[in-house]
Amino acid sequence: MQNEHISSAFDTDLEAVQALIMKMGGLVENAIHQGMQSLEARDEELAQVVRAADAEIDALEEEINEGAARIIALRAPTAVDLRLVLSVIKISGNLERIGDYAKNMAKRTEVLSQAAPIRDSTGTLRRMTRAVEGMLKDALDAYIHRDVALAEDVIARDVDVDQMYNALFRKLLTFMMEDPRNITSSLHLHFIAKNTERMGDHVTSIAEQVIYLATGKQPDEGRPKADTTSSTASTTGEG
Repeated sequence: MQNEHISSAFDTDLEAVQALIMKMGGLVENAIHQGMQSLEARDEELAQVVRAADAEIDALEEEINEGAARIIALRAPTAVDLRLVLSVIKISGNLERIGDYAKNMAKRTEVLSQAAPIRDSTGTLRRMTRAVEGMLKDALDAYIHRDVALAEDVIARDVDVDQMYNALFRKLLTFMMEDPRNITSSLHLHFIAKNTERMGDHVTSIAEQVIYLATGKQPDEGRPKADTTSSTASTTGEG
């Protein structure tokens, strides 16, 4: 009877932290969506909303980590249960980083709204962010259902995000060479594009955690990458 009580309490604790993961995931999806909306509409007020909302994402990560640490300390989980708790910690960390990148997009939007728009630039960024949003939604669904095939599909789709980033990087270089007045805006747009590409990397990490959780093994093959700019472009400005 005592063991049943312990098991029931453990299940309750796990359900609580997993519910927080899903709440955090929803907030991050919204941050990506609104960040792109603010950029396209040059909406400084919406950009401020995205920046302010990041505090709740950060608070949820802290709450999840505290809950996971409490489970480890009080329940001493082993095998599959321990794998689940550790995956929760890693997934929340990846979600927090994606939220930071969305906040950074909003921060740069406030600067870009004061400058002349760069032609044809937001269309590619819109496609990139939509791709990342879709990947994140599917990664979280894969987590809920322990769906390895869906997680593998998410990982494969990251190549598309990399390719869109490469294309936009080349386009922005062309704009800067054509007219030096485009340099400042193009650099901000490049940082946004690079951060969006990194969002895709973090979503891929979430999908890899799903595979680890479901199978006990990390994906065998190296993560496919199609970012060809790393050796020629130095990027910062994540926070």
